[in-house]
Amino acid sequence: MAGPIPPHRHGSTIRTLAEARAELWRSRSPRILATGVALALLARVAFGGGPSWRDAVAVAVMLGVFPFGEWAIHVYLLHLPPIRWRGRRVELVTAAAHREHHERPHHLGLILLGPAEALGLLLLAVPLVVGTLTGLLTLAGAAPGLGAVLTATLTTYVLIGVYEWTHLLIHTAYRPRSRAYAAVHRGHRLHHFKNEHYWHGITSTVADHVLRTAPDHRTVERSPTARTLTEAPPAPQPPQRPVAP
Repeated sequence: MAGPIPPHRHGSTIRTLAEARAELWRSRSPRILATGVALALLARVAFGGGPSWRDAVAVAVMLGVFPFGEWAIHVYLLHLPPIRWRGRRVELVTAAAHREHHERPHHLGLILLGPAEALGLLLLAVPLVVGTLTGLLTLAGAAPGLGAVLTATLTTYVLIGVYEWTHLLIHTAYRPRSRAYAAVHRGHRLHHFKNEHYWHGITSTVADHVLRTAPDHRTVERSPTARTLTEAPPAPQPPQRPVAP
């Protein structure tokens, strides 16, 4: 069973943007992401050529792709249930960490990415996505060019940073002051405290609306496993009458 949460590590202690920023930079993953953004920016500047319409298209494409990648990672990796393999219970490290986050959603030490997760996104996930899109465009006769590829990489790194900041802020006592943030704040709170099968977006509600996982919360039943991400216990069965011989 999870232990008590130290008061100074609880989201309710963070009430302002300044306090949230200070909390953000206490962790290693934001510094790793900031380093990645800086290196990607330097690479784009070093390539030269100046911004072009190709860069604008690269930014637009990644802005369109990111909400769906965020949704897919949340659904298929972070919420992946344990499996039985050779008689043992096997669970992804990321899924186990996310389950603990659901168990203690206000614990500030369980919200941000771990260093290994941040590096995995920067060095594996983003190059894979950008490389796949580049390959498809090249096969279609519309090769984007190295400058646009670097811009797409830089854009995605920035969006991951936005994800970190938004996710942290949602789990603090800071309240929304814009309609866009209010929407993701409400959706993520419903995901944690009403039903874990809906509202998977963190930085945007676009993918949830397109993929039909943003229903009217009044039509959704409260899930008994939203805080545990475990299988629900079987419903009790009424006693059976003995069959006459």
